[in-house]
Amino acid sequence: MSRQPFVLLLSLIAWPLLAQEAPKATVAPPEITKQLNITYNPDKDADPVRHKLDVYLPKDVKKFPMMMFVHGGSWNSGSKDLYGSLGQTFAQQGIGTVIINYRLSRADNNVKHPDHIKDVAKAFAWMKANAAKLGGDEKKLYVSGHSAGGHLVSLLATDDQYLKAEKCSVADISGVMPISGVYAITSIVPVFHRPFGKEDEMCKAASPVTHVKGSLPPFLVSYADADFLTLDKMAEDFGKKLKELKNEVTVMKLEKRNHFSIIINLAVSAQDPLTKAMVGFVTKK
Repeated sequence: MSRQPFVLLLSLIAWPLLAQEAPKATVAPPEITKQLNITYNPDKDADPVRHKLDVYLPKDVKKFPMMMFVHGGSWNSGSKDLYGSLGQTFAQQGIGTVIINYRLSRADNNVKHPDHIKDVAKAFAWMKANAAKLGGDEKKLYVSGHSAGGHLVSLLATDDQYLKAEKCSVADISGVMPISGVYAITSIVPVFHRPFGKEDEMCKAASPVTHVKGSLPPFLVSYADADFLTLDKMAEDFGKKLKELKNEVTVMKLEKRNHFSIIINLAVSAQDPLTKAMVGFVTKK
């Protein structure tokens, strides 16, 4: 493979701020409630920032589906705090939304795979345990994430060891919605070195495509027409393998979007094509 895709993948390190206000509507949107900075890891050594989550809920609604969203940022940056608009947008569509932090691989720590995915699994277990208390339906639990977050939710749904460690299973996931995700980790790409190391076997084990098998939850795989190079092919290849093994999958290419605008438009607009597709995916009978 040429160097150009790898060089462009380094751009995953950069991350746009999504702290935007949703467009003003002429009709008052449905009311929501929110609970911020909830601890999902009760361990004594839990990180006081990274082991927290925010919850956005439709008001005066019962038994609504729940979606856990995992932010991107190359496994070394990003925060749940940038996604309040996304939580609000989906809660207004009747979907309880849990937006999580997880530990990040940085120069000043030793966080590496599988630390990130272990956190994601623990957060999912929290959502499952608390869905009914929040007014949601514990049998309608969905996961979504952008970029590195798309990688993590896809790995969560394909490699069952992490959910099993939390006394959950892949069967608890009703559907998976990765956005501009990374499905194949390789040791020759520098951006992967800090979070995954340089050992081929570790990178292979961290790759969702490695673990694709039959009887997985339904997938809605999306990417942008002007996404980072290789992410489009990864999405198509991942979708193809899921389909070959008789899984339910839809691969959606978003026109006039790039790696950043795909998530910004999703976050702030209920009328965005991807927002509509995800709401339909979650609420279909």
